[in-house]
Amino acid sequence: QGGRRWRERRRTQHPLTHTPSVLRSLSVRRLRGFTLVELLVVFAILALVVGLAPPALEKMRESSQYRSTLRSLAAELRAARQQALLTRSPTRLVIDLAQHRFGVDGARTSHAIPETLQLRTTVAGIESTAEQAAIRFFPDGGSTGGSIEVIRPSGSGSRLQVDWLSGRVTQEALLP
Repeated sequence: QGGRRWRERRRTQHPLTHTPSVLRSLSVRRLRGFTLVELLVVFAILALVVGLAPPALEKMRESSQYRSTLRSLAAELRAARQQALLTRSPTRLVIDLAQHRFGVDGARTSHAIPETLQLRTTVAGIESTAEQAAIRFFPDGGSTGGSIEVIRPSGSGSRLQVDWLSGRVTQEALLP
């Protein structure tokens, strides 16, 4: 009888031994859900993430627009040179500074330049007006030459240069 009492006492004192009433209270506790403190912590973290996301997304969007414009402009310059070589006639790439667009002269499509980006052009005097700048490519592969600077709102950017002798298009970073 003394051994049985000791075992019963030990069973009630041991933390891993659960009686039916302890099991019932544990299952009720699990069904209640989250505490107010836990919910407030989760909401605070969500508010922090939501507050930080828009500036990061805006910077990603601006960066994506910059890279896309730069690639499109370089591709259009190369396409204009190729067209001049293939058709054996001069071809112009026109940059409309007033409407913020660029494309090969006479083509059906032109590319929009995002308003956040700024363009500066250096072209031959004969290819420049107040609203437009152009680089002309000749059938022998040469061009009028020039450069186009694509500048981000932060002031950094790139310069696309067109060699007048070979018509070759190169890109270099602008120093802020």
